[in-house]
Amino acid sequence: MSAVWIEKEETPTETETRTEPRIERETHKLEKRLCRQVGQAIMDFNMIEEGDRVMVCVSGGKDSYGLLDILLKLQARAPVHFELVAVNLDQKQPGFPAHILPAYLKQLGVPFHIETQDTYNIVKKVIPEGKTMCSLCSRLRRGILYRVADELKVTKIALGHHRDDMLQTFFLNMFFAGKLKGMPPKLISDDGGHIVIRPLANVAEKDLTRWAAHRQFPIIPCSLCGSQENLQRQQIGNMLREWEKKYPGRIKTMLTALHNVVPSHLMDAKQHNFKDIQITGVPSADGDKVFDEEEFTSAALSGSQVISLQL
Repeated sequence: MSAVWIEKEETPTETETRTEPRIERETHKLEKRLCRQVGQAIMDFNMIEEGDRVMVCVSGGKDSYGLLDILLKLQARAPVHFELVAVNLDQKQPGFPAHILPAYLKQLGVPFHIETQDTYNIVKKVIPEGKTMCSLCSRLRRGILYRVADELKVTKIALGHHRDDMLQTFFLNMFFAGKLKGMPPKLISDDGGHIVIRPLANVAEKDLTRWAAHRQFPIIPCSLCGSQENLQRQQIGNMLREWEKKYPGRIKTMLTALHNVVPSHLMDAKQHNFKDIQITGVPSADGDKVFDEEEFTSAALSGSQVISLQL
């Protein structure tokens, strides 16, 4: 099964390397990487199963275009049969080019549904000028999309959040909400009626940006959240990009950390029974070294690098 979701990496021959233009070669490698990373996430979290009808939420941004594009590629060779239906919510933003997405989706030949709801004026009316609109806008969109999912009888709702989004959410919760909580790759919706998946969980935003440019997606900017400066999420995103620039590989290491949680070495008594800890007399690799200095591998931290948190 894995060999179908995830194609084996091919090593180009010397002749192919000489004759294939460098840009084409890099683009081919990018496509392979995107498909492999999405396929791995689908396998790891059992995101798509036999007979699924997956609703792909397409906003008009690079991430959701990329998600639909990659899922269409994987659909052709997946070990299970599943359907895709693209859904866009037209929020009646002034100047929104309503013709672009239907024309693009018709060209692709993918089934689609455009839901028109005037959430723009609701948000503008309720939220004072200069205040963050994302929270209310998100709640309104969520409720509408859940209803549409019921009407279309879909079994999964696929969102275009990528690796960087997930890490930003983790740090937003830690810095501003006092929680170690991220953006999961698969979960039950807050209304309890839907399974939400994020197949781009392993994908870097910079790769999606490159892919969008290569595929020439007809990007539609958001005039609600996209026009607001200095949002906390933007600040976190800038912080992560600065870390990655100074210490290449840090973002990948942080994502790996979300897969390796050790509740006994945190402080949440709901996740670990600290009160009833007893001496076992049995050595444990997870046991505290007490007086030993914590050691980090070079993959986690190079030399004496110290990363400062500046927002």
